[in-house]
Amino acid sequence: MTIATSADTALGELLEKQQRQFRSQRTSTAEQRRERIQRVIDMLVARTDEIVDAIDADFGGRHPGYSTTNDVLGSLTALKHARDHLEEWMRPQERAPFSPYDQLGATASVHYQPKGSVAIIGTWNAPVFTLLSPLAGVLAAGNRAVLKPSEVVPRTARALADAAAEFLDPADIAVVTGGPDVAKALTSLPFDHIVFTGGAAAGRSVMANAALNLVPVTLELGGKSPVIVGRSADIATAAYRIAVGKATNSGQLCVSADTVHVPTEALEPFLDAVSATYTELFPTIAGNPDVTAIVDDRHAARIDGYVRQVEELGVRVVAAPDEPVSTDERRRPLRIVVDPPGSAAVSQEEIFGPVMVVRTYDDLGQVLGAINSGPKPLALYYFGQDDDDRRIVLECTTSGGVTINDIAMHPGMLDAPFGGIGASGLGHYNGREGFLEFSHARTVFVSPDYDPRREWGMLPPYADGFRAGMSAQVTS
Repeated sequence: MTIATSADTALGELLEKQQRQFRSQRTSTAEQRRERIQRVIDMLVARTDEIVDAIDADFGGRHPGYSTTNDVLGSLTALKHARDHLEEWMRPQERAPFSPYDQLGATASVHYQPKGSVAIIGTWNAPVFTLLSPLAGVLAAGNRAVLKPSEVVPRTARALADAAAEFLDPADIAVVTGGPDVAKALTSLPFDHIVFTGGAAAGRSVMANAALNLVPVTLELGGKSPVIVGRSADIATAAYRIAVGKATNSGQLCVSADTVHVPTEALEPFLDAVSATYTELFPTIAGNPDVTAIVDDRHAARIDGYVRQVEELGVRVVAAPDEPVSTDERRRPLRIVVDPPGSAAVSQEEIFGPVMVVRTYDDLGQVLGAINSGPKPLALYYFGQDDDDRRIVLECTTSGGVTINDIAMHPGMLDAPFGGIGASGLGHYNGREGFLEFSHARTVFVSPDYDPRREWGMLPPYADGFRAGMSAQVTS
């Protein structure tokens, strides 16, 4: 189903249709849930080429192999995992009743109910994955959903909407298209949950709108994900993996390495190794179909502006490969900014592109202090073989997730939660944790036939010794 921009009434009617369906059948069997997930899987399999080509066109150059891997296969893997495990996730969890009812035959359990209808608002950098990966948990939990693709990738949004119109029942799963006004209208409606992937400023707006109806939210907001290269790290290996991570989608990932902290004495070998790896991956940038273009002119200007500002300040910038920036397209080399001032935009803002800050350090505590003085990041990375340093990094920092000795591996864990904390997000999805995120956990207590409270003097009229008997149990 497709709904055009500024169709507030139609959005409200769509939500009412889904919630009416939910009210008529408040739960669903495992088979019904699997069938809904399977329809999404079948849609994606049938429309892969159209979707991948649309992403390529929207970016002005993104390799179809990467889009197939990241957006199609990434989504399919999440959907299939939910399809194949939802029955075990749905089972009520037995809990121990409190004394003395545990001795009298009482039982207690937690049941996981669908919430109802969930709005999922995706972002442009992974335009299919940021919709369908959370959808896996939403459908496994028995909910219905309304998906809104990013308006920054309009061809992809249209391809998804057309596919949904053919394969999906809008009473179960609908796709709506449009700009920020549609997102505002969606987040102002009384959905039963809202999932948003995007920037922090937009996330605050989503949360404020959702508060009008007390709608719970899941926010995946990104941030400046730091990398610590320890003194025990193999510099060549660390540089190679960081360069590969930064090359992925040209750094346009919420978990992309943003700022790399390198021991002072290792700076030059590190820069040489990163440059060599990136140049090996992309010998040239302009016209190279393997290089993902920056998604649009606005983002290209933003990223170029970060670099121009520090160059005007006299900050060292290393380009890999070292070639002029083309004015005819939006593909860019990796530009490494060395020790920029803290006031520079590249130090303050999430980069979200092929630019990386490298900062030198002499003491690990100095790095941890710098990381902890800023917003909590979505991802944190540590390279090194020293167990004590690794333990200190893990114990003394907070982040959404961590990958050790590589970049961006933990988000791919299907059986572990993915999400942020604080400024980098709220809530999580993936696997069972995603199922729980989109379920209402409902405690069910079944009382025994025998109730001893009256004969124990715990009901009015109270016995003379009631207070003394209760006070006797106040112990440390």
